[in-house]
Amino acid sequence: MKMRFSVKACIGVIAIYLATALFGEFQYLRARFADETPQYNVVNIEERYLPPGRGHILGTDNLGRSVALRLVQGTRIAFHVGIMTSLIAIPLGVLLGLLGGYFGGWVDSLVVWATATVASMPGLLFILAISLVAGKGLVGIYLGIGLTTWVGVCRTIRAEVVKHKSRAYVLAARTLGYSHARILARHILPNVAHLVLIQFSLRFPSAVSSEVFISFLGIGVQGEPSWGVMINNARLRLWQGVWWELAFTTLAIFALVLAFNHLADYMRDRLDPALRE
Repeated sequence: MKMRFSVKACIGVIAIYLATALFGEFQYLRARFADETPQYNVVNIEERYLPPGRGHILGTDNLGRSVALRLVQGTRIAFHVGIMTSLIAIPLGVLLGLLGGYFGGWVDSLVVWATATVASMPGLLFILAISLVAGKGLVGIYLGIGLTTWVGVCRTIRAEVVKHKSRAYVLAARTLGYSHARILARHILPNVAHLVLIQFSLRFPSAVSSEVFISFLGIGVQGEPSWGVMINNARLRLWQGVWWELAFTTLAIFALVLAFNHLADYMRDRLDPALRE
């Protein structure tokens, strides 16, 4: 009962974040199409450093911008990063894991070499290098995180495929003369699809955390209120007693990561056959 309540609470938290991200996307697109400064970037020096109150529920920053509106945009950017990097890393890891686990031989050796090579590189430095080469902004973050975090997905899928390829339903499909592509797509892949869901729920908060750190260093998104940018700006004003921007941004990151981690643990317990047994 407690586990079900916890999962429902996590799903509710994620749904709230998703709705917030969609609202932020609407605000962003409306301002862009209208060719005007977005409300969350409007400077009002007369209202700077306002604490949380009736006019600004989460206070204002050093330029009088609403912390609440900027947190909404930070949520939008976080979901962009989590989804786009997953669309790069998960298909790449699943494809290589399927090929290496199913065919074995030199194909598997090549896949193992590729995963070992990428895994041996310092992950954060590799992400920073790709981001710098691709240019500052979200595209560089997408490529940097996506091209460096597929290794875990590949290893998990490969290990599962190695177990499945010797089972009766795969041997029967080979006996019937089915092609390798059909066996992989219609027989093996559906039986390892639960791992894709688990990997997505694990990768999403990891990608968000990586983006926050990169933006904190000033290499990520520019001109938009990423959570990392907000933390970097807020830390300089703590000595002035302006605590609310840093506190609410940290709390937003903590709640999102915690919800996804709890959901990933639940999905792994429910969907992984080995753990069920």
